[in-house]
This record gives sequence, structure tokens and C-alpha cells, in this order.
Amino acid sequence: MRVSDGSGTESLFTYGTLQLPDVQLDTFGHRVDGDDDALAGYRLDWTDISDAHVAALSGLDRHPILRRTDDPRDRVFGRVLRLTPDELDAADEYDVSLYRRASVVLVSGIRAWVYVAT
Repeated sequence: MRVSDGSGTESLFTYGTLQLPDVQLDTFGHRVDGDDDALAGYRLDWTDISDAHVAALSGLDRHPILRRTDDPRDRVFGRVLRLTPDELDAADEYDVSLYRRASVVLVSGIRAWVYVAT
């Protein structure tokens, strides 16, 4: 399944380390600008990262992770990145097995991928 905006790019809602310049350079080969947005019905939690490369790249051994609450008052703020299908695959490789990619509708109405807790 693709979450495309019609131009061949995929929308990915990021709320954590995929917003960091060094992570973007390593993962995508370049910086990716995005637009501010929010996701309702989720809250941020934290998880330990055991993947040494991911921890070294982000500089953190604990990363944020989304947990679904279904409470519309809960909101997570982040950015929507427009990625090619290959860049989205690279993001899948970066985000370790603690996460799974899910399709969501953001507060703006944009349908996007997001990494949530498995």
C-alpha cells in the first residue's frame, strides 16, 4: 500500500529522530524539509534502542515511540516529510523492529505513514 500525494512521493509523519539532520543525511543521503503537522489519538512514550548504529547516529539510546490512545485530545506534534518510495524504504531500515509503519490521517487531513509501537 502506498500513501502518495499523486506526485509519486510518499508522506511520512516524523515526530522523533528522523527529523535530525545527521539521521536524514545517513538515511536519505540529503536533508529533507517538511511541514508542521500533528497526529491526534496518540501519545509519545520512550523506548530503549539496542541497535548500536541507530543509537550512535541519533546520539540517543532512548527514542520516542507512538502509542495509540484513541483519545482525540491526545496529540503528537511533528513534521510531514515527502519521500520517494526508495527513501521510505530507507526509513524502514532505520526504524528498528520496535516500530511498525502504519497509515494515519493527520490533523491537517493529510494521509501519511507513521512509525508506531509494534
